[in-house]
Amino acid sequence: MSSTPPKQQLAIPQGDPKKVTKRQIKKHVDELDLPDKAKLKAIAIKYDVKKDRAPRIVATGKASVAEEILRIAEENQVPFYEDKTLAEMLSKLEFDSEVPAELYAIIAEVLAFVYQLDKLAKKKNEIKRKQKETRR
Repeated sequence: MSSTPPKQQLAIPQGDPKKVTKRQIKKHVDELDLPDKAKLKAIAIKYDVKKDRAPRIVATGKASVAEEILRIAEENQVPFYEDKTLAEMLSKLEFDSEVPAELYAIIAEVLAFVYQLDKLAKKKNEIKRKQKETRR
């Protein structure tokens, strides 16, 4: 049995490409490096291990459409991963298409990193909850 989550979502705005780091994973639009919103690109991917063979493109857009993708992602607590090169490659794919095999490694690395951050956040919240209970 895999420890991979059944569903994982990610919004990918353009940004500087680097190795996957916590600095690239953002939770709020105002944390993104957006010097020119007119040139902004954003792509949203989703992966359901029970349904999908590969991650799928669920949204893609430029400028104001990209801003809307990011707004919706933020509202739904979907993390952002900034990578200009990856955003450029994924933006060429059609809506609802699978991410090509050539990009599996980087997408898997990003999703795994986000999953680990989610697990840490849940653990942290659980500890806080228990601390509050013991104070009562």
